[in-house]
Amino acid sequence: MTDRAKKTFLLVTIVGSFLAYSLIYYAQVFKHAPYNFSEFKSFVFKYGSRDSMVNYYNSGTGEYDYLNKHDSLVKTHLFLTKTELDSLHVDARHLGFWDFPDMEINTDSTRPGYGKAPRYFIQFNYKRKTKQALFDADYNGPLKLKDANTVMIKDITKILSEAEERQNK
Repeated sequence: MTDRAKKTFLLVTIVGSFLAYSLIYYAQVFKHAPYNFSEFKSFVFKYGSRDSMVNYYNSGTGEYDYLNKHDSLVKTHLFLTKTELDSLHVDARHLGFWDFPDMEINTDSTRPGYGKAPRYFIQFNYKRKTKQALFDADYNGPLKLKDANTVMIKDITKILSEAEERQNK
């Protein structure tokens, strides 16, 4: 074999192996990705105390109920733009929301402050699937999961407050 043929064979072997591995790996990734924005229908976000989550938003209906600074329940309609919804979907994908457990709550009633921390409910609805997660702010699970939940909640509340400011102008 000539020197040129050896180099070509080596290059084809390395590049071919990499391409085959990539195709096999990414085929599995896309096959198991049922949460596409093209199939997105709506999302629901609730939060409040353990026994009554009165703060509520539904992107499908635009229904938005929340307690203001004076503890008065404000009921309004707030519709998000497609860009804002896409932003939430992308945030959820980057944070791994689809892999969150459905229940991230504290069941240990002997802990100090049990039941006083806020509880959050997030649900994304798609044509074929629905993903939801219930999260206690004082959840004592893995730190990475707690951080991801906290970032997701901050992103949602930020987009809702920006949309409300835009609507009130």
